[in-house]
Amino acid sequence: MLSMNRCDTTPLLAYDDALAQLTGSVAPRAAVTEVPLLQATGRILARSIDAAIDVPGCAMSSMDGYAINTADLADAAITRLPLSQRIAAGDGVTTLKPGNAARIFTGAPLPAGADAVIMQEQVQVDAQGICFEQRPQSGQNIRPRGNDIQRGATILRQGMRLRAQDIGLAASVGLGSLPVFDAVRVGIFFTGDELVEPGEALASGKIYDSNRYTLHGLLESLGCEIVDLGLVGDTLEATRAAMLEASARADLVVTTGGVSVGEEDHVRIAIEQLGELRLWRLGIKPGKPLAYGQINETAFIGLPGNPVSVFATFCLFVSPVIQIMQGRDWHKPIALPVRADFDWPKPDSRREFLRARLVYGAQGDTRVEIFPNQDSGVLTSTVWADGFVEIAENETVRRGDSVDYLPYAQFFG
Repeated sequence: MLSMNRCDTTPLLAYDDALAQLTGSVAPRAAVTEVPLLQATGRILARSIDAAIDVPGCAMSSMDGYAINTADLADAAITRLPLSQRIAAGDGVTTLKPGNAARIFTGAPLPAGADAVIMQEQVQVDAQGICFEQRPQSGQNIRPRGNDIQRGATILRQGMRLRAQDIGLAASVGLGSLPVFDAVRVGIFFTGDELVEPGEALASGKIYDSNRYTLHGLLESLGCEIVDLGLVGDTLEATRAAMLEASARADLVVTTGGVSVGEEDHVRIAIEQLGELRLWRLGIKPGKPLAYGQINETAFIGLPGNPVSVFATFCLFVSPVIQIMQGRDWHKPIALPVRADFDWPKPDSRREFLRARLVYGAQGDTRVEIFPNQDSGVLTSTVWADGFVEIAENETVRRGDSVDYLPYAQFFG
């Protein structure tokens, strides 16, 4: 257990070490539920899915036209065929009468004995049948059996978050439901007597609680089930009670504020009293006072109270933990090298994550700019930006240098 006295001198833990500790200490939830396809979007697939059928299940026409057997045209002088049948989408497979053509429509099954479809635009029709000038090639305008999916092929992989197109693919092989991991339940509460709910009157010295709404949105974007205990009184007793309730009802508890060394910072003390603190004080900016531990059998992450720090540390640490608990195949985001359109002359001993966005030049060049005010209380910077620039410890940046850019989207899989 870490020491948490008021004058704590615990060394700052490096970003990579902290991330490795958090991601290495959680595991996927085992509970699996079979859900109907129409309820599966956004859920995490619990096992890989193999196709039980070919798609399409038979050769089909990809055009409106006429099905023929090219062997019937061995004599180059033959440019006319009688028309013997009509085949629409949904009809059963038939057999082409030798020496004849069949009227066929897009998506209709190719009759046995046919090996090509002539587009209707290349055909003239009269009372004797069809005539054409262009010689068809075997296989033209035909979708073979299994052209999209072959029986036994893996079409969806365990750990993926199901999108609309994934649901459609499952439906195309006849599945009515999919096995998904149960949603991760995240218990949240917020401390600070200075906080006021949006919509209420704002008294002197008070601020509106933006963290609750930021955290809600972030958790919803990951498909979590939220257990929201709301604002908690700024006392040790109230914090302990909320922590116990949240840990009993959730798989993970996330709070904002109360993890620093001030006399009113009760969250970190409550963790020590109720459970185990495994990690605290990180070498990152923003977000140094981040706490990670366990209450009973429930993982706990205490985020800093500043709005930008909440957003940044959620992306950097909470999102990976949740994705692993969801059963996703999580990988650390890969930084994109981009030219800096800014100077950063003052090095910091901590790893810095600057709110930034890409700028596209008229000549096709791409650069990255940063928000002018990088203070951890400036929430507008997170809205203006579309990612972070990661600056290593004790490094400076000059305009034109290559820097590491991390798009927001990478943090959410």
